[in-house]
Amino acid sequence: MCVFTITYIGYLLSNRKLSRTSVSYNEDRSDKSNLIDSKEKIIQKIKEKQSRENIWTIPNYLTFSRLIASPIIGYFILNDQYNLALIAFIYAGITDSLDGFIARKYNMRTMLGTVMDPAADKMLMTIMTITFAMKDLLPVPIAAVILGRDIGLILSSFYYRYISLPPPKTIGRYFDISIPSAEVRPTLISKVNTALQLALMGITLASPVFGWTHAKTLTVLQYTVAGTTMWSGLSYIFSKDAVRILKPPAVK
Repeated sequence: MCVFTITYIGYLLSNRKLSRTSVSYNEDRSDKSNLIDSKEKIIQKIKEKQSRENIWTIPNYLTFSRLIASPIIGYFILNDQYNLALIAFIYAGITDSLDGFIARKYNMRTMLGTVMDPAADKMLMTIMTITFAMKDLLPVPIAAVILGRDIGLILSSFYYRYISLPPPKTIGRYFDISIPSAEVRPTLISKVNTALQLALMGITLASPVFGWTHAKTLTVLQYTVAGTTMWSGLSYIFSKDAVRILKPPAVK
């Protein structure tokens, strides 16, 4: 009887030890699993942080102010306040040069800036083109060419944003401007066209202010801009370097 009791007690102790070992093993597996999950979450947060950029820079503020100035210029034109419209237009031109200079000199370039800067130019051109056409200062066919190209570029920008956005592709991330995904590189003819468009808008705006009546010169400039506008639009289609898809940063 004594031997049986001792044997039974030994059996219980052995089972208890095995149970503790099993529990300890399961706890170790759970701890390792939690560590792996935590590591993956940390890596994901690092990726998210690295994929964002500081968009609150002086060049971006200047560009944003140019966006705000565009509808104000349009309002002045529609109300025949050409003097005020010309002053606002000069401000837009100064900030257009200044933001690029500051971004290059002080290393404040951002992917948002590469998109917002030409977008500000397009917004200014679009508003001035529409208002000039409404005031009979710009022929409607010329206005249609300028607007048609810009509409095409805007639609293509939505497409490139979608295909270049790193996963997960959500609506929130799609409209999150701090997550760069593509870089727009203006072609040479596009830069020439922008300069000619600015010249056309500036001369057209200054004409009623200073009483200029060089109709033939202005007509030649208008049709020249129409030609370069169509050429620049085609350059974005056939140029391989016009849009660059950005790769998400690697985490070491």
